Amino acid sequence: MSLRDYIRKLDAQGKLAHVSAPISKNYEIAGVLKKLEPRPVLFEHVVESSFPVIGNLFCTKASFADYLGIQVSQIIPALANAIDHRSACQKVAAGPCQEVVMEMPDLDQLPILRHCVNDGGNYVSSGVVIAHHPALGQNVDFHRLMQFSRTEMAARVVARRHFDAYLKDLQQVDVAVCIGNPPSVLAAAATSVAYGIDELEIANALEPLEVVHARSVDVLVPAQSEFVLEGTVYFNRRHAEGPFVDLTETQDVVREEPVFVVRVITHRKDAIWQALLPGMSEHKLLMGMPREPTIYRKVNEVVRCLDVNVAPGGCSWLHAIVQIDKQNEDDGMKAIQAAFAGHTSCKHVFVVDRDIDIYNPQEVEWAMATRFQGDTRMLIKDKEPGSSLDPSAEPGTHLTTKIGFDLTKPLAASGKTFDRAAFPEVDLSRFLEKEEQRGSHK
Repeated sequence: MSLRDYIRKLDAQGKLAHVSAPISKNYEIAGVLKKLEPRPVLFEHVVESSFPVIGNLFCTKASFADYLGIQVSQIIPALANAIDHRSACQKVAAGPCQEVVMEMPDLDQLPILRHCVNDGGNYVSSGVVIAHHPALGQNVDFHRLMQFSRTEMAARVVARRHFDAYLKDLQQVDVAVCIGNPPSVLAAAATSVAYGIDELEIANALEPLEVVHARSVDVLVPAQSEFVLEGTVYFNRRHAEGPFVDLTETQDVVREEPVFVVRVITHRKDAIWQALLPGMSEHKLLMGMPREPTIYRKVNEVVRCLDVNVAPGGCSWLHAIVQIDKQNEDDGMKAIQAAFAGHTSCKHVFVVDRDIDIYNPQEVEWAMATRFQGDTRMLIKDKEPGSSLDPSAEPGTHLTTKIGFDLTKPLAASGKTFDRAAFPEVDLSRFLEKEEQRGSHK
C-alpha cells in the first residue's frame, strides 16, 4: 500500500479530518494538530503555500500496524525480521517524486511549519536524509532542518552518528531530503544499524519499495516520496540552529550546525507536505518503536523476552519496560544489563513479569510498589554516556546515571503472595438493566 492509498483509506473510513478554512503554516497548523492528536488531519488551504499539509498519520502503534496489515503484537517481530533480512529495493527509471523539477528552488514556496513560540525558525521535521559515502555506502537518517533563507537550512547533526562521520571525513556531503514517506521508510530511517547498511533495504523488507536515482546527487530515493530536496551539507559552514522542541517536549538549546544548501527540489504534481509534530505522539512513536526490537534481541540473548515498550512517559527514548518469562532469580538483573546494551541512550529500565501489562503505567507502578526492594532489586550504573535529549544529563558530555529496576516477583514467596486476586466473572445482563450496565463501564 502506498502512502497515498493509506490516506484514501483513512478518508473512506471517516478517520481523516479535513480543514478547508485558510490556515497559516506559522503556529496555526501545529496548534490544530496538537488539539486533534492522534486523529490524522489534512489542511487543504495553507495561506503561505499552494501545497496542502497532512499530519498525525502515525501517532499510535495501532495506526502503524494497520498500515502494514499486521497486529500490534507483530510489530517487534516484523521490525526485527526486516533488520535481519534486508532486501534490495527495485530501481525504476522514473518516479512520481520527480514529476515536477524546480531547478531554481525557493523554500518559501513550501509549507515548512513553524511549530512553537521561541522556535528558531520554520522546520522540516519529517525529512528523511539520504547520503552516500564512497567507502561506507548509503545512509538514511532523520535530521531536523531549520530554514534561514530561500535556499539554505541549518541541519542538526548529532555527534558520533553515521552522518556526522560522513561529514567529518568528506567535509561536504551531497544529500537528498525526502518528505512524505510511508511508515516503513520512516521506521527504517530511525533504526540504528552498522555502517554500510542501507536502511531503505530494511524498509523494503517491511513492504516493497521502489527507488529512483535523484536528479542532481548520487543517491537513491523512494520513488513515491512527495517531495525531495537535493543539495549539499557543508561541515565547515555553520549557522545557528534552534531552539526546537525535541522528544522530551522541552526546547533544545541553540547550536552552530552545518549548513544545507538546496539546489534542486522535485515533487509530485499534486504533492502533499507531511508534517510531524515535534515532541508529540508521532515523533515519539517513530523514534522509540525502532529501538524495541534491538532491546528485545539483546534481552533474548540472556533470558526469555516476551515484549518491550519504549514508553511514551519516558519520552519514547529514555525509559524501556521489558517483559520477561522469569526462570531464574537473576533473570531480572540480566535483562536490565541487556536492555541497556540494546539501547545505549536509555536512562531507566523496568523489568516485569508476564502478568504485567507493559502498556499500562498503573500496572507497572503496581509491580514496583509490591514486588520491588531498592537494596536488592536496583542496578545503578553511575555516570555513563547517555542521551543528548535528556535535559538533566551533564551538559557537554551528556553523562548520566542509569538505573535498572527489577520489578519481577521472587520465584518462591516467603510471606504474602505476589499474585493479584482474581474476582469471579459474571454476566451483568442477569442482574442489571442495559443503562446500568453502560454506567458500570464509565
